[in-house]
Amino acid sequence: MRAVDPVGHTRVPRYVRGHVGRIVECQGRWALADESAAGVAEPRVEPVYTVAFAAADLWGEGGHEVTVDLWESYIERVRKDGA
Repeated sequence: MRAVDPVGHTRVPRYVRGHVGRIVECQGRWALADESAAGVAEPRVEPVYTVAFAAADLWGEGGHEVTVDLWESYIERVRKDGA
């Protein structure tokens, strides 16, 4: 996840920003909520993905996963080489 703290409305919960998750499902294409909330007449339409995060990665404990639905522009690919 991108670790940005945008100005204005966003559908990215603070507790997942900057963490690595795993895409588990595509929910289709939807109008970008940030732009809809800002009154953009024709907001961008993007894929929305269900992304799973290990609870222990988010809060330091917990053996379960937390899932969040996120627009594609919120997601940043993690390179396997660590760069």
